[in-house]
Amino acid sequence: MFTSLRRMEKRICPLLSNLCIRWERIANELRMHFRRLRRGGTTVSLQETLEAGKEDTALTFSDVLQDSFCMEENCERQEEAARLRQLIEGLPARERKLILLRYGMAGQPPLTQLETAQLLQISRSYVSRLETHALEQLRKAWHS
Repeated sequence: MFTSLRRMEKRICPLLSNLCIRWERIANELRMHFRRLRRGGTTVSLQETLEAGKEDTALTFSDVLQDSFCMEENCERQEEAARLRQLIEGLPARERKLILLRYGMAGQPPLTQLETAQLLQISRSYVSRLETHALEQLRKAWHS
């Protein structure tokens, strides 16, 4: 029984070794391909043909890609953001700082109530009350 296992092992090991070598070569080729893509940064024209249809109608990248950018919506968003910044500036200093910290508007990620409380050296429940009050003030100012 052991001899048959050893014979089988002698036959299988080289096959597994070859398979491993092939997988390594494939993985290496893929890595090299992705490195070339990153370095070369393949530039493609939006008018490049993807597929030629019947009757000489060609399908291009611009036909397939969705244009989700809307200038009007973008302008509205920018105006709303500017208005919100002005309203936040009108809050008392402590509430303004709290809102900026809690919602990540101070150039850093948003903080939890506990993190904000520790930073401002106040209790978490006081952070909650201040935040509720500040948001209510902003809501009223926004709708007036």
